Amino acid sequence: MTNRIAFQGELGAYSHEACRNARPDMEALPCRTFEDAIEAVRSGAADLGMLPVENSTYGRVADIHSLLPQSGLHIIEEAFVRVHINLLGRPGTKLADVTHAMSHTVLLGQCKSFLAEHGIHRVTGADTAGSARHVSEQNDSSLAALASELAGEIYELDLLARHIEDHGNNTTRFLIMSRDADTTPRGTHGMMTSFVFQVRNIPAALYKAMGGFATNGVNMTKLESYMVNGSFTATQFYADIQGHPDDPAVQRALDELNFFTTNVEILGVYPAAPERF
Repeated sequence: MTNRIAFQGELGAYSHEACRNARPDMEALPCRTFEDAIEAVRSGAADLGMLPVENSTYGRVADIHSLLPQSGLHIIEEAFVRVHINLLGRPGTKLADVTHAMSHTVLLGQCKSFLAEHGIHRVTGADTAGSARHVSEQNDSSLAALASELAGEIYELDLLARHIEDHGNNTTRFLIMSRDADTTPRGTHGMMTSFVFQVRNIPAALYKAMGGFATNGVNMTKLESYMVNGSFTATQFYADIQGHPDDPAVQRALDELNFFTTNVEILGVYPAAPERF
């Protein structure tokens, strides 16, 4: 056991915050790409991986769904992080000193009202934590960063303005990945099951495949499609349902799904996080 949890990004990223919230006793291991984070777990360099899958404002995180089935890893938990955005400056900087704010383009777009009110111009950075690090390395009180409070702690920046996002419900959902599956019923809010599948090339195949979940009263909380290998005819679907594969209703629904589909693969069985509700 390495007691490490891998994530994509730099120290201070929101993925790092997710790691610290969910596994405060583990060392967070920053990785350059999602593939690197997955490989760190696969190779044993880390015990777990923290991967973002969707954001309440911007939807699906690009590429993640196509990486999960190929990863060889299993979902063992989900985690939610409220994306609070903060204006961070070098020590001694005052809000009135700031004329430019640097961050990832997504975060810049989420603070338009605050930036406009204070006449602060937007500067696009590679990512949030990297922008905080960049500001810490400059001798320039006119440049601030938009990032997490954790990034401010790590790069020793002053908190100039707290929670300045335009919308108060911006949340990112993460999946905690492991080399080993854990299908034991646990948690206090029920279980979730995530899987991918391809429908057979027959009329109304998707409609028929989904019918089993409706007739058996199984709640499907997510269904997304994406192309496989660049083909316009091979479409893979990713789904989340409430319930455990051993539940009789889920069993019946999955049996019906198998009849109309190919390549059904369960990615994980894990407890529903209380933040989901």
